[in-house]
Amino acid sequence: MTSLDAAVADARAKFAAAGLPDAAMEARMLIGGLLGLTSTEVFSGGERLLTAAEAATVADAVTRRLKREPVHRILGAREFHGMTLRLSAETLEPRPDTEMLVETVLPHLRRIVAARGEARVLDLGTGTGAILLALLKECPAAQGVGSDVSEDALGTARDNAERLGLGDRFQAIRSDWFADIAGRFDIIVSNPPYIRADVIPALEPEVRDFDPPRALDGGPDGLDAYRAIAAGAGASLQADGILGVEIGFDQKDSVTEIFTTAGFALRQAARDYGDNDRVLIFAPGRPGP
Repeated sequence: MTSLDAAVADARAKFAAAGLPDAAMEARMLIGGLLGLTSTEVFSGGERLLTAAEAATVADAVTRRLKREPVHRILGAREFHGMTLRLSAETLEPRPDTEMLVETVLPHLRRIVAARGEARVLDLGTGTGAILLALLKECPAAQGVGSDVSEDALGTARDNAERLGLGDRFQAIRSDWFADIAGRFDIIVSNPPYIRADVIPALEPEVRDFDPPRALDGGPDGLDAYRAIAAGAGASLQADGILGVEIGFDQKDSVTEIFTTAGFALRQAARDYGDNDRVLIFAPGRPGP
């Protein structure tokens, strides 16, 4: 029988030989996740013997990772803003940098709730529901709609909402941007596809081969989704509402121009953990002083 230590060491060696970054961390994360162990338990439980079934599960998962399937895809879930979110084939894997969109929007959401006692949020292209669910978790007086063109993604988002105890404040709607969205919202958020189509073939296999293409492909210049959002947001956003979007590291000026041309003003910009432009907040009207 194989010990936990031996299984982790074997996975680490195979990952390192394949040139995978962070081989030791990924080996511990993968095997710990498969066995339901915390990181502390992985470190301290090295003499634990794996059952035959556990060893087979680990071997299969290691093979999948060597084929560049991301660890969190293999595990079927990922942590985001203190929540464990289930993934599916039609959902983008939430990244830590997207938490900056949540953190930047939260003060605006709390301000609106303080003034009105409630708030409505629309998350366009909701995927796992990550952004909207994080906002609802932090602000119990808010409710929201998560929209997506993928029924599979919407099912995943609904499941995540229910498991997190947020199902009564989360509504999933199938819609191509604003096509089937009714009413007005205090806040609109989106992490839309923003990668140029010609760049996608050169992406890391973990992204290119396992994230859904329509969640990545922003068209020839990477800006198609922003044009669609800017064109439709005016009819769905309250006059004193705000709109927050995630952007690519080099898109601040281009995205700002799209929204200002559509009648919005840039109110705030935020950078991610790597000090790249990542979040823009717009409001209806002219730029402030």
